[in-house]
Amino acid sequence: MTGETAGESAQETTGEPAAAPATGPRTAGLLLAAGGGRRLGGRPKALLPYRGRPLVERAARVLREGGCEVVHVVLGAAAERVRQEADLPGCVLVENPEWAEGMGSSLRAGLASLAAAPYGVDAALVSLVDQPGIGAAAVARVHAAYRGRATLAAASYDGRRGHPVLFGADHWAGIAAAAVGDRGAREYLEAHRDAITLVDCSDVAEPYDIDTEADLRRLA
Repeated sequence: MTGETAGESAQETTGEPAAAPATGPRTAGLLLAAGGGRRLGGRPKALLPYRGRPLVERAARVLREGGCEVVHVVLGAAAERVRQEADLPGCVLVENPEWAEGMGSSLRAGLASLAAAPYGVDAALVSLVDQPGIGAAAVARVHAAYRGRATLAAASYDGRRGHPVLFGADHWAGIAAAAVGDRGAREYLEAHRDAITLVDCSDVAEPYDIDTEADLRRLA
């Protein structure tokens, strides 16, 4: 594998990266998969078993099947094991050395990697590795809400905003500046709530998280 610097994070490409499209906007999937699974006894969420394979593989595949031309995956806990054990062809792997600080640091690392990509990216479609109830149908619906680099869109479930979320590139700097701790983009989105297009995905996805031992039954 070859490495290059993206912001403050190390970035690697596995397999053959997707080629840039000839025309039209480019949306990249941004998968946040750095969590250490503190409430799961320290088991990294990316490596939780899902139908015999690491959970991160499914999450990356869902973004591709939902229309993302390339997927950047932010790793943290057990990053080297994820590289060795997970099959993530064509994905850009971004290591976040500050992952223990919370989701905000991973979001900053991911957006920095997209901004530094050699191909132009107009929007980031962000998802979380520990939400296996969200599939390609929800990703595709939110992806379809793209209306330019100023777009803000998010899936909604029974009227409540959730993932995946779509950030047009015009918002990346503001989101990165506000992303601290475990709040991720929450503060930025709350400050710009009137600009967000909510996309109802209640009929095609379930936005539960895998956070506790009891939640692991959902991975069976």
